[in-house]
Amino acid sequence: MGKTTRAWQRMLSGRRLDLLDPTPLDIELADIAHGLSFVARWNGQTKGEFAYSVAEHSLLVETIYTRWSPRPDPKWQLAALLHDAPEYVIGDMISPVKAAVGPGYKGLDDRLTAAIHLRFGLPAVLPKSVKAQIKRADTLSAWLEAQHLAGFTQAEADKFFGPQADTADSFTLLLRPPLDAREAYIARCTDLLDQMG
Repeated sequence: MGKTTRAWQRMLSGRRLDLLDPTPLDIELADIAHGLSFVARWNGQTKGEFAYSVAEHSLLVETIYTRWSPRPDPKWQLAALLHDAPEYVIGDMISPVKAAVGPGYKGLDDRLTAAIHLRFGLPAVLPKSVKAQIKRADTLSAWLEAQHLAGFTQAEADKFFGPQADTADSFTLLLRPPLDAREAYIARCTDLLDQMG
């Protein structure tokens, strides 16, 4: 008899998340925040005393998205904050690795994203205009991080992410202990959920 392959992850909350068939009922904010606060952006190849976590990156992307929105809707601000939430269980792969892994990674990411969105009252698939604006904020964040944390020159950052009008002076890139990043992520998410009513 063949060995059964395990496709679920036990969360600290006690939830058992099926990675191949995730459901909103198995998604918990505390699990997301905890996982993201320990996942390093740039494979950990960043300057500073602490790794730059996906939780910090997500907070920055939401800040950029909010600043660019004339009348920000808390629902879409939350979507910006959660844009990398699946990485709490599948990790943050750099773009070259995602390309090598192929479409299987995107399928896994899409299923987790849909479950997370539904858990927090968002549509499983975001409107294209909202998704594009979040992607634009994500690109600016990556451009800033590349130069100020990951050792890229501006020319390299411009080549990979496109020239950006904003500068690091406009936004703060924070390096905090993981548990501080976790608490900040939970606080911001809770605030946006409260605003959504």
